[in-house]
Amino acid sequence: MSTPSAPLAIETSPALPPPVACWSCAGPVAADALFCATCRVVQPPRAIDHFVRLGMPRGFVVDVRELDRRYFALQRQLHPDRFATRSPRERAISQSQAVSLNEAYEVLKAPLARAEYLLRLAGLATADENTIRDPELLMEQMERRETLDSATRPAEVETCIGAAVADVMAAESDIASAFARGDAPAAAKGTLRLRYLQKLVDEARARHARLIAAD
Repeated sequence: MSTPSAPLAIETSPALPPPVACWSCAGPVAADALFCATCRVVQPPRAIDHFVRLGMPRGFVVDVRELDRRYFALQRQLHPDRFATRSPRERAISQSQAVSLNEAYEVLKAPLARAEYLLRLAGLATADENTIRDPELLMEQMERRETLDSATRPAEVETCIGAAVADVMAAESDIASAFARGDAPAAAKGTLRLRYLQKLVDEARARHARLIAAD
């Protein structure tokens, strides 16, 4: 992953883009508005970042309960029943808004996706998931995979899962600290490590399920 040496100034939400004209009445519409304040007609989704779309402060640490509250409140406003008697264009626009909200929510609620998104906002490319160039990370993942591969009983796999989950939580804490202090290399390295740890957790859980089913 390419990382700059400059501080990663990404924790502050940007200013909203300027208002645009409502497609229906030409009244002013804020960039993050679902509906025109003048005629109350639903508006097409703007090209704004996921944090702005859901009204959340930009940063790795997210209040998940508040994220849920905002997401479901916005989605209720876009429920298909509210547009059953509206024009085909309004129904299509409401569906586009719902898709944009879903995408933003899915990214922000998952720590790994959120970290990768923040790095993209900072102009950092994510590494090829099939290549580990960090020798320390490569050795760590090889050792953990050997441990998982040698686990033949559910209890042994549960131990692997517990250790990996603990490492995931620690990695998320490290990433939060890196973003907070603007340390781009540490944030990028921690995010890459989190990706592989999360993949290990998923594979271990799948292996555990297969062993339980085989009993």
